[in-house]
Amino acid sequence: MITYNTSGTCARQINFEIVDGKLHNVKFLSGCPGNLKAIAKLVEGKDAKEVAELLAGNQCRNGTSCADQLSKAILANI
Repeated sequence: MITYNTSGTCARQINFEIVDGKLHNVKFLSGCPGNLKAIAKLVEGKDAKEVAELLAGNQCRNGTSCADQLSKAILANI
């Protein structure tokens, strides 16, 4: 399990796994539960690099977002 401490978002942490280049078990700690559960469902089993590229730069506030932080977390671990 990979743990990434976020910066500038309501979610404080993201936990996930990368198995054979695919994302699994994405979970956000805090934040907007409905939206973050939806993101986790949408990226389950998807290519980690493709997800990182798709979500990079998505902004909510503070120049980042939970999706952007997930992108940073993935890139830091592939």
